[in-house]
Amino acid sequence: MTASAQDSLAMRAWETLGTVLDPELDEPITDLGFVTALNVRSGAGGKDVHVLLRLPTYFCAPNFAYLMVADAHDALRDLPGVATVRIELADHFAAAEINAGVASEAGFGDTFPGEATDELAELRLTFRRKAHLACIERACRDLIGRGWQVDALADTRLGDLPGSPARDSLMRRRAELGLPAGPDEPLFVDDNGDPVLAEQVPARLRFARSVRVSMEGNAGFCRGLLRTRYGTTEEGAR
Repeated sequence: MTASAQDSLAMRAWETLGTVLDPELDEPITDLGFVTALNVRSGAGGKDVHVLLRLPTYFCAPNFAYLMVADAHDALRDLPGVATVRIELADHFAAAEINAGVASEAGFGDTFPGEATDELAELRLTFRRKAHLACIERACRDLIGRGWQVDALADTRLGDLPGSPARDSLMRRRAELGLPAGPDEPLFVDDNGDPVLAEQVPARLRFARSVRVSMEGNAGFCRGLLRTRYGTTEEGAR
């Protein structure tokens, strides 16, 4: 593989890692600074990609860590031109188990036998629902900034939302959850996709705001811990 081709693959691999989110914070692991190194090498069977991940603390929840390592592995494995992928979690108390479990595609339950009662689908669903709520609140803040009144939000449809990053994120979250996303669908829906009653919208918006503030606060806290632990402010290394 030529140097230019290797650089191109490294760039595409980095961009792909940017689609992998911390499940609790709903931010890319690249933006959070969790990706410490990304190396692309030519192997006997093609291109090998090695990624080093480091988290803010030694005791970050192993289920969250497993999700990020597994998601990074799966995302890069599907990238054209990649033959093998190795995601290495470092400086974590369960790194050896997580690295081995993801490499063998054992699943979380088999990686931690006797400790995990099921797989992580329910946990992932919970965080996706929280991310959806945070996206609703951001979309509402955008509308209010454009002069909308809170009382009018109860009748807001997805088609009323102007094009913006907040709208794009909301539509992605709806797709992930399988929620209706047509232009005539209401902005405020519950976890099952049913419309929220007009009188319940203010309380729903306050709850969504608390979720969004909590997620953003936790993200800032994690960035601070990462800087303190490793003495760096950079968002990873390519």
